[in-house]
Amino acid sequence: MNSIDVEVLRTAIQWMDAGHRVTLSTVVRTWGSAPRPPGSLMIIRDDGQVAGSVSGGCIEDDLIRRLREGDLDSALPMSTIYGETAEEVQRFGLPCGGTVQVVLEPLSTKSGLRDLLSRIEAHQVVQRSLDMQTGVATLRVAQAGDIVAFDGQSLRTVHGPRYRLLVIGAGQLSHYLASMALMLDYQVTICDPRPEYHGTWQAQPGVTLSSQMPDDLVLAMQLDANSAVVCVTHDPKLDDLALIEALKTPAFYIAAIGSRRNNDRRRERLLEFDLSREEVDRLRGPAGLSIGALTPPEIALAIVAEMTATRRGIDLSGPLADWSGSATECRLESLPLPR
Repeated sequence: MNSIDVEVLRTAIQWMDAGHRVTLSTVVRTWGSAPRPPGSLMIIRDDGQVAGSVSGGCIEDDLIRRLREGDLDSALPMSTIYGETAEEVQRFGLPCGGTVQVVLEPLSTKSGLRDLLSRIEAHQVVQRSLDMQTGVATLRVAQAGDIVAFDGQSLRTVHGPRYRLLVIGAGQLSHYLASMALMLDYQVTICDPRPEYHGTWQAQPGVTLSSQMPDDLVLAMQLDANSAVVCVTHDPKLDDLALIEALKTPAFYIAAIGSRRNNDRRRERLLEFDLSREEVDRLRGPAGLSIGALTPPEIALAIVAEMTATRRGIDLSGPLADWSGSATECRLESLPLPR
């Protein structure tokens, strides 16, 4: 779940506390090309104010119209489909003949939003089941393979904490990595215990700069399956410390920059610690896709692209993951940040 949808839940609770009636709209199914994927959330307040999104805007406008005409006054959840006809596709701006099914849920104490938000903020991944006949929602710990599912009788959605990125090293490359990750809605932490690097770090809204030792910070962050770790210092005393602990976690992406030879040496060093071959093999190094990146922004782009592909389950065994013959050594992270 990204931070936008978490904010939707927070806003819904605030509106309800203020005495407003609130309807939660959830995309449950799409056919063809659709503006927003299943699981996307939007809330509508009784005065027509909205937060979140289920389309590019036209479905939102129609739901506001229906709210004002009293079509959303039902006390129980209901579903509606947009784009069943060519006229609707054109009217609602759905691309490529797409069709979107949305569940409209009047929120109440039966919806369990406070408990859901509390679990998300505790970094739990939760499945929420909504009974369409009663409006009662129940929560349980999500299992591997749980996805958004709707059968007309119940709606099951999966909710979890936003994605997090931990970068070891506060150099120039880290600055670009943080900027790109923020655009992709990651919560970013930069870790560097070296005081000389703190003086040149440019503060960025949404980025936390930590002076803790890398292994201590990895343990403190309790990395989960929505976490990524990238080591960029070229200093084994820092990078390896982080990797020794990170490779034991379920973080979905763990990588280190440097040449293939240096990363091969790093893997051999890591095997001397309490790590299995399987754990060490999770390390992606050289970090990033092999796109010929040379400058810090290009290297950051290559890393973020590999993170995204890994997150989306894309097969990375092709030529973009082949670093043989690449001249990129990724040593630019040691340059001072521009003032």
